[in-house]
Amino acid sequence: MEENETYRVVPGPEAFLPPAAAMMGIELPDPGQAHIEGKIVSEDEAIEHAARKLLSAKIPTLHPGPLVLWHWNEKAAMKATAIKALADEIPARIIPMADYRPKYPKIDPAVEINPNHPNLTIWHNKEDVCVFVGVHCHQANLSLKIIRGGTSCYTIALCAQAGHEDAMLSLRDISPETLWKLVDAIKKLKASGVKSQALPFKQFSFTSTKSKGNGKPRV
Repeated sequence: MEENETYRVVPGPEAFLPPAAAMMGIELPDPGQAHIEGKIVSEDEAIEHAARKLLSAKIPTLHPGPLVLWHWNEKAAMKATAIKALADEIPARIIPMADYRPKYPKIDPAVEINPNHPNLTIWHNKEDVCVFVGVHCHQANLSLKIIRGGTSCYTIALCAQAGHEDAMLSLRDISPETLWKLVDAIKKLKASGVKSQALPFKQFSFTSTKSKGNGKPRV
């Protein structure tokens, strides 16, 4: 990057070891704000931008994590309901970010590799826009950086905390109401004549190996 050039968080492949966006000057948004490619914007602007990205995608994919997959409180259940409605409205595939805690004393690499290296899933399924929601922040931070470094996928991080610099678009303080706003934004765009570019669903795989993850889209 040339001197005085502003760093932007855009689809890669960027580098074998992409820099952490925070180290390049990208800041997290304040409450009520979001960021698009590193630029701080209003939450409403980011929601509309996310809706347009999802409708323009050929293979939009939602990756819900344990914070919504596990019914650990009623808010998680409400988020899960909104996520399913979002997938139906786009329409998008759903590939869960499963329980990514290390399994000892032995793991099955063909299954466990997906949560730890989601770039493999994105490569194999040719995802062009993906959404992380309900993924623990430490896992999301690592995954988003890997994805930006090695794929051309546009990443959207819907975070319940302060957001993620390494995503191309990130909303913070996500609630069920925020997710429904995104659903409504997609409905509004479709009503105005914007059509979903999503391709018909095909079989997907968690990895490029013949694993137990093969099967029909869970949508």
